[in-house]
Formats: sequence, C-alpha cells, structure tokens
Amino acid sequence: MDDCIFCKIIAGDIPSSKIYEDDEVLAFLDISQATKGHTLLIPKEHVRNTLDLSEQKAATLFSRLPKLARAVKTATQADGLNIVNNNEEAAGQTVFHAHIHLLPRYLDGDELDIHFVSHAPDFEALGQLAQRIAKEVEA
Repeated sequence: MDDCIFCKIIAGDIPSSKIYEDDEVLAFLDISQATKGHTLLIPKEHVRNTLDLSEQKAATLFSRLPKLARAVKTATQADGLNIVNNNEEAAGQTVFHAHIHLLPRYLDGDELDIHFVSHAPDFEALGQLAQRIAKEVEA
C-alpha cells in the first residue's frame, strides 16, 4: 500500500534499524522504543493484521519469532520478554500492517504496564462462549 509506513520501510523509502530480513519477513527496532530493544516483526506482503494472514503466511511469520525473541532478550540482557500482537483499533493497533511487538522487560527501571485482571469465573457462560467460538472454528 502506498501510504503504509511499514511498506515504505520494506521498500527502503524510510530508514529503519533492521535486525533480520529474508524474502518473507522483516524485523526492525520500533522507533518508539516502549522498552529498550522494542522490536517489530512484520510480513513483507501487506496484510492488514494477523486476522487476515493466511495459514501459510502466519506459519512463515511466526516461525521466525522464537529465534528472534531469544536474540532480542539476550542482546538486551532483558529479564523477560512480552510478545504482543494488536488486531484492529479497539485492541490498540495503530499501524494497519500485520506486526508483532517483541518487548524486552526489565525488573529494574521498566515502566511498561501490561497486565491482565482476573475475575471470578462463570463456568456456564464460559461453556456457552466456548461452544460459539468452536462453531466458528469449524465453519
């Protein structure tokens, strides 16, 4: 897409700090650096988000993830690493080209706040929701 910032990075029209590149994917440091070493992994083919990836494209993209995540964690000497993927605006997606965030985490000096809030389970509602989702998977 002509106005996609990630497509411009892939084309070399915008500079980036590349970490990894092959025929299918590109990984580079995010300019925002939410934490030191914040990396983005993207498919070279423009796809809106992970929801729109074919199984083959998803397999290709995600197959690069473990090695890249280990490299980022080791090189930054991080204590941990979040792997985050936002799909659509309601989930925090701001660039509409599929991408995965690798966020090194540090026990000392890390101000990034990512957490989940637990609730008391409603097992009947969970069972009904699971059935609806399972029907969609089968469709």
